[in-house]
Amino acid sequence: VQLQACGGGLVQAGGSLRLSCVDSGSFFSINAMGWYRQAPGKQRELVARITDSGSTDYADSVKGRFTISRDNAKNTVYLQMNSLKPEDTAVYYCKADRPPSVVAGPGLSRWGQGTLVTVSS
Repeated sequence: VQLQACGGGLVQAGGSLRLSCVDSGSFFSINAMGWYRQAPGKQRELVARITDSGSTDYADSVKGRFTISRDNAKNTVYLQMNSLKPEDTAVYYCKADRPPSVVAGPGLSRWGQGTLVTVSS
């Protein structure tokens, strides 16, 4: 069961990118999904998160510029990144948090592989 992230690349400051993360597992619709990032020499940090009901939360540094969304029919979570800044440069990771349930069993958290976003000034 994998989380496959893609969409990273090199972009100039002010540009846009859209990251995608496809979950090959079951019960995607009940997962909370998140995007995290880790810049060189820094700790991994939460960028944005979306619950199973569609509620969203963002890091202060990306509010108004980034939008997280999900398509349960495609088992995919997206991160639309606009007005990119050099300080957004990082490896971006998606994460799935499945709550415990009678149908799905114990709770489970999974990380995808990262996708590199580089923003040039």
